[in-house]
Amino acid sequence: MSTLLVSSKGQIVLPAAMRRRLGLGPGARLEVREEADGLTLRVVRSVRQVDLSALAGMVKAKAHGKPRRLEDFDAASLVVRATPTRR
Repeated sequence: MSTLLVSSKGQIVLPAAMRRRLGLGPGARLEVREEADGLTLRVVRSVRQVDLSALAGMVKAKAHGKPRRLEDFDAASLVVRATPTRR
């Protein structure tokens, strides 16, 4: 367990070994939660934004010899097709 010192500006410094272990660099965000017996710090990991156009063509569906239609990918239409019709 580490003890931190609060500066006159209200800042704290995490030990370097802890920052390295947690992968914290300049600009890292921590969430502070006040609890009955003290404070809890949690690292806020943001999700990297990805350019979706780079993902185009990653998934290829087999054509089965005929062109694919939008209905071929609709889950509700697959259920309707699989349900036997009564006459």
